[in-house]
Amino acid sequence: MLLRHCLVALVLLCSGLAWAASQVQVVGLFPGAAVLNVDGQRKMVRVGQTGPGGVQVVNVDKQGALLRVDGVERMYPLSREYSAGFAEPVRKRLSIAKGIGGHYWVAGSVNGQTVQFLVDTGATSVALNDAHARRLGIDYRVSGRPMQVSTASGVTRGWRVKLDRVKVGDLEVLGVEAVVLEGSAPSDALLGMSFLGRVGWREEQGMLVLESKH
Repeated sequence: MLLRHCLVALVLLCSGLAWAASQVQVVGLFPGAAVLNVDGQRKMVRVGQTGPGGVQVVNVDKQGALLRVDGVERMYPLSREYSAGFAEPVRKRLSIAKGIGGHYWVAGSVNGQTVQFLVDTGATSVALNDAHARRLGIDYRVSGRPMQVSTASGVTRGWRVKLDRVKVGDLEVLGVEAVVLEGSAPSDALLGMSFLGRVGWREEQGMLVLESKH
């Protein structure tokens, strides 16, 4: 009888572990970081750091991420996320009307901090001045790579950085490349192609339409 109870307990324990493991997904891979989905909570976690549910990212490569879950290390391959019932996911969409000067302005956020963006399809990446970066808590001199940037007023110093999250409306992109320029230019935060190219955009009847690709 005791043996039977032990076997039942072991089966329940194994079932519980299998259920817990099924709630951990790797849904994005970047150099030195992985995007985890733990019980529906999604977050980018760098190697050596701990994310939702106490899941730690040990290592990352092109195939997946080595995670420590409940003290056990295991390789998790890159997964695809599906909506309930494996239905086709609904595309997220945002329409932006022209504002002052015929430009497109949109409220958004960087790493959870609010930002007013000027949409610039001619900019190769999201661009910020050093005051924007300081307000957003981006330590670009430490985490960024120095570079020279040609602007309308000449050549200036800049730093190439990676933003954890950029969001406008319901559209969120993780691991977005950006440039921080020394000085007051650009006067407005520019939403460039490092974001736009990953969500898709088009002009339609005087509106700028942004739409998720999946």
